Amino acid sequence: MISSRYDGVIKKLHYQADDMVQVGKPLCDIDVHSDVSSEDDALLTPAAEQAGSPDDAQQPQKAVSKRQEQAHMKFPIEQLEPKQQVERPSLSEAHPSTTSGKHAGLATPAVRGLLKELDIDILEVTGTGKDGRVLKEDVHKHAASRSSPQSPSDPFAANEQSEQRLKLSPIQGQMFKTMTRSLSIPHFLYADEIDMTALCALRHRLNTSSSAPQRKLSYLPFIIKALSLTLLDFPLLNARIDTTTSPDTIPSLVLRTQHNIGIAMDTPQGLLVPCIKSAQSHTITSLASELSRLQSLAKSGSLSAKDLTGGTITVSNIGSIGGTYVSPIIASQNEVAILGVGKVRTVPGFGDEGQLVRRQVCNFSWSADHRVVDGATMARVGERVRALVEDPGRMLVGMR
Repeated sequence: MISSRYDGVIKKLHYQADDMVQVGKPLCDIDVHSDVSSEDDALLTPAAEQAGSPDDAQQPQKAVSKRQEQAHMKFPIEQLEPKQQVERPSLSEAHPSTTSGKHAGLATPAVRGLLKELDIDILEVTGTGKDGRVLKEDVHKHAASRSSPQSPSDPFAANEQSEQRLKLSPIQGQMFKTMTRSLSIPHFLYADEIDMTALCALRHRLNTSSSAPQRKLSYLPFIIKALSLTLLDFPLLNARIDTTTSPDTIPSLVLRTQHNIGIAMDTPQGLLVPCIKSAQSHTITSLASELSRLQSLAKSGSLSAKDLTGGTITVSNIGSIGGTYVSPIIASQNEVAILGVGKVRTVPGFGDEGQLVRRQVCNFSWSADHRVVDGATMARVGERVRALVEDPGRMLVGMR
């Protein structure tokens, strides 16, 4: 439909359908409202202003619509160049309206574009222009005044965010302080994949033998023992940094002979790290018994201060819950390293003769204090632990 910026009646068409229209030549003659005759004015007058039956009141609008359809058929928009198109107001569809005025359903293209953008029906807007025309100001006023209920098709739109303030538990509060202090430690991460196939077979034999211990052995006692044996040759990772000396002097390293290995545990109260004292003096079975004791006390919340203090290095067995890789955090200022153990999983591998075999592997992730532990030392420690775990028979040589 071609819209026009003038109100009136088309009196003459200068071209027929398929004719070539020259640029600048008139397309049609329109009688504006001031020159409209009484007969044509009846076509533009709304039905509410004319007397007669309800059927007669609809005749002017139908007549205008018919003329517009005829004009549109004779002059398709596609055949006119942009400069030759004549704007003509489009009449609203016939349905109940809340507006008033003879041309309440008429609006300029800019206003109609705004109505489409805001998804507003023009007949819902009360026009304040000439003869009830809808202006931009009317559209903005209607948009601001109308309510915006939530769409029923979106069941989550009506849900509002709610917040609840909770105080940290004593253990959470201590963890907050400890982890905040750990930010001052420059961490160095080192990770390696360990072949647990031989250890898995040994553990299975020990747990199924007639002389099996009362409590089945897990992987953790073997890993703790391998770490303790490694610390005998690398005491640096069992040391602590002494920063309590004078600020004018360089901090010193304090080497420790006892391997008090902390075990990170997930308890109902939160994260706790009890430690196994003198791990270098324990056997595999005694380590398993001490682990069981600490786990029982942790679940019941009965760990003593002695159980929770004095650690020299920590092992975090996150693989018992899940996860392959971990970047552990050195939580204690009295330690320089921590070992994170991932989940043991089955992967395909190659045997000595190239055949495809099943292997049990696990990822070990180390974090060290880079102020005193360099990368080469951490790699040597990781290789020593890996060698002991992959060949658990070698642990027998270093047992005391």
